Amino acid sequence: MNETPAGNRRVELHPILPPDTRAPVEFFWRGRALVAREGERIASALIAGGIDVFGHHPKDGSPQGIFCANGQCSQCTVIADGVPVKACMEAVRPGLRVEPLDGNPALPPVTRPPRFHAVAEVATDCLVLGGGPAGLAAASELGKAGVGVLLVDDKHRLGGKLVLQTHKFFGSIADCHAGMRGIDIATVLEEEVRALANVECWLEATAVGVFSDGGVGIVRGGREYVLVRPETLLVATGAREKMITFPGNTLPGVYGAGAFQTLVNRDQVRPAVKLFIVGGGNVGLIAGYHALQAGIPVVGLVEALAECGGYKVHADKLRRFGVPLHTRHTVVSANGTDRVESITIAAVDERWQARPGTERTYPCDTVLIAVGLDPVDEFYHKAVAFGLKAFAAGDAAEIAEASAAMFSGRIQGLEIARALGRDVPEVPTEWREKEAVLKSKPGAVAAEVLPAERDVQPVFHCCQEIPCDPCTSVCPEKAIVVGEDLRGRPRFLGEEFGKKCIGCGACVAICPGLAVTLVDWRRDPEFPIVTIAHEFPREWIRKGDRVTVLDTEGQALGEVEIVHVASAKKLDRALLVRARAPRAIARRIAGIRVQEPAVGEPMEHYVARLTDETVVCRCERVTAAELRALVRRGVRDVNELKAITRAGMGACGAKTCAALIRHLFLEEGVPADEITPNVERPLFVEVPFGVFSGTEIEDPSP
Repeated sequence: MNETPAGNRRVELHPILPPDTRAPVEFFWRGRALVAREGERIASALIAGGIDVFGHHPKDGSPQGIFCANGQCSQCTVIADGVPVKACMEAVRPGLRVEPLDGNPALPPVTRPPRFHAVAEVATDCLVLGGGPAGLAAASELGKAGVGVLLVDDKHRLGGKLVLQTHKFFGSIADCHAGMRGIDIATVLEEEVRALANVECWLEATAVGVFSDGGVGIVRGGREYVLVRPETLLVATGAREKMITFPGNTLPGVYGAGAFQTLVNRDQVRPAVKLFIVGGGNVGLIAGYHALQAGIPVVGLVEALAECGGYKVHADKLRRFGVPLHTRHTVVSANGTDRVESITIAAVDERWQARPGTERTYPCDTVLIAVGLDPVDEFYHKAVAFGLKAFAAGDAAEIAEASAAMFSGRIQGLEIARALGRDVPEVPTEWREKEAVLKSKPGAVAAEVLPAERDVQPVFHCCQEIPCDPCTSVCPEKAIVVGEDLRGRPRFLGEEFGKKCIGCGACVAICPGLAVTLVDWRRDPEFPIVTIAHEFPREWIRKGDRVTVLDTEGQALGEVEIVHVASAKKLDRALLVRARAPRAIARRIAGIRVQEPAVGEPMEHYVARLTDETVVCRCERVTAAELRALVRRGVRDVNELKAITRAGMGACGAKTCAALIRHLFLEEGVPADEITPNVERPLFVEVPFGVFSGTEIEDPSP
């Protein structure tokens, strides 16, 4: 087994998250004692203890580790007290004995004949699947309208992906808590829902299927099966991450941004020594920022397009913190034996293929895949097919930012209340307009505008049209505007409008993109004071330090002296760093370098992976070569591919490979209308037969 020394795998110093003070819990891995934290999932505890490989696949002996950290796959399966469980979903218990899953698990011995009980049935006005921003916002609207709501979520707390987001959110302060951190928005939304007497919440409850008789199957705590019969169903199940194929794509250490953020921001576990990111959308860019905050060096980011697809302010943050962004490049392979040891990338040609001779290899132990999201909408489509009164909100309806998901939830909440005959108004036109704005893609990029060299002036380093207005809301002088549209670029009105900046720094502190600085010329016009927002541990920067400052594009401007570091409750865990800078560069300073350029240097020679297995179906270890051979022989039915190779037959139910198989057909020149899709399983999440049939389960806990 690949068991590395634990070292310092706990995040013990973080600028946003408080120290983890949960009580220690002893458990055992292969007979060796390890220490977890109370309530921690097995996967996080193992990784904190230096364990990256949780078992080996029965087909080819390939190492298996954490992949989604979201209960959607079974790659992290281990044997806990003799029972196979998903390590990312099962909590550690005192004295728990965990063993690797090497091959197929053995069935536990039958100690007595099973006893059965009747499956409980529950009726409700509205069943909400998913306790993320959309589900919580909808439940709040429904509760206020007098609708009885049952909200179910498979995690141990409400908030969805918000509980993984330590950064401030974009959008509007008035409408979607812009300027607040995702972790705090989750708390606000949960408190709103918990205060409503007619909203009941089931945590650690997994929806597994929608049935033709109008029932929805729910497994509570992994042990109790309940059939819920709702009058209406709201699917707010969010999104799952897309995957791509490349040699080495299933090595332990290759996983999605959600898994990485779960480990770092929820469980405060440092899973990487050096991180490389594939994908330049908001998800990948934000995950890179979270890694830096946790003290994890980011070796680089690769993006096939000419520009990153996420907000420019997010990309700019990584550039000026010292992370190289390799646009017009792709991943060639992840390299290693038991886990990732390096990544090889190359430039792409006009056909999006790697150009021979441009390969470079970078040392890293973790490759984070952030190449987009797919809606988790199977529950909605099945409900519609069966004639249920079903609605969808958030990413389950359309992939967008969490701010848009909140609005989507509010709108669907009102729609459902009206469908149930409650006396509520129609959805305001203004809500739909705001939702459309919040869902809009990043707009045009303009040249940076530098203010005059006088008095004290804010400098806005956000050059792209995105929906965001916190700086306008917090300015005590009401001197910042974005125009009529939330997507307008902010500007300072100035003396010609009778406005004057008082140098309070509120706009600097609240900006979600860390894209506002303040330049004060009043004391020394030749060496003005520049105020910069800095969201890293205070221990990393002190008065008197000399630091390298960079412009918006990440170009080094020179060294400056730190003259003051301020932190206060009103700054919401951010630092305001003041530096004395030469006049020539003061207005162009956008940030402080966090990691040195040497971190992003490639190895002297690129590494070519010795084996060329590119896995499409992770569960059954089916390669692209196997599937291509069958397609070239004329197979056009995904079910036939499944019967021959077992692709899509694994525990995850084709959640990852279905899209990859469709893409493979298209790459082979097969038109979409010639492809027969796979038949979906009646249950969307695997369930032990005993639980599904109402068998009484013995409680293994002491």
